[in-house]
Amino acid sequence: MEQADDFRRECDALDRLLAPLDDTDFGRATGFKGWTINQILRHLHVWNYAAHLSLTDGEAFRAWMKDAGGPIGRGGMPAFEEAWLDGLSGTALRTAWRDFYPVLTAAFSGVDPSKRVPWAGPSMSARSSITARLMESWAHAQAIYDELGVVRDNADRIRNIVILGLNTYGWTFANRKLPVPEPRPQLVLTAPSGEVWTFGEEAGGERITGMAEQFCQVVTQTRNIADTGLVVSGPNAALWMRFAQCFAGPPNDPPEPGARRVRAA
Repeated sequence: MEQADDFRRECDALDRLLAPLDDTDFGRATGFKGWTINQILRHLHVWNYAAHLSLTDGEAFRAWMKDAGGPIGRGGMPAFEEAWLDGLSGTALRTAWRDFYPVLTAAFSGVDPSKRVPWAGPSMSARSSITARLMESWAHAQAIYDELGVVRDNADRIRNIVILGLNTYGWTFANRKLPVPEPRPQLVLTAPSGEVWTFGEEAGGERITGMAEQFCQVVTQTRNIADTGLVVSGPNAALWMRFAQCFAGPPNDPPEPGARRVRAA
């Protein structure tokens, strides 16, 4: 699957960003809930393992999730992940994560994209599962780029995240027990390569235009819409960008304006 290769390339980009860091650097807190780089990388590594297990052994994955539920509920996600990895941190954590994501890539590359795999919520296709790993890796990495003061150089593989953001339009509202407003906004976004991506037809003036990477930042909640240059037209589009959430779980609010940004050098 193309999405599996895109996942690996995104992880490769993050690995290059992490390469110069020493063990102390991994303890730096980021703008994402104050999580350290260690906590972010543990989170990515643990759930990469879970995605691999869900693909290769559904029953074992369900048992793993059942066992994980109690510790997560009692101590929270970062504490569970740290305990599950026996406190692995710093450059050793980077090595473990770096050694495993190619294994996950290879597993997903060789399967039918429509194969159903279990997850924490409803089951999903293998293509959706690896796309979710790509999205989460990209979104959590943004906090590390920001903390290190690095302006990210994106690639057109973020199209996968754009499509995921668009496909979760209805989910954003249903998750908040709100009616799904129609018509859906048209997207006219400029890719990192300069190509223009258009999704949907013009309908009632509902439209979002601008940089694709900024749309991805909003739907993954790594930026507030006010901190982007996106042009939002129509009430449906405005409400969507206020609540957009392309990931599973209970409703989350986006960061406050100005809260997530690239740290000054």
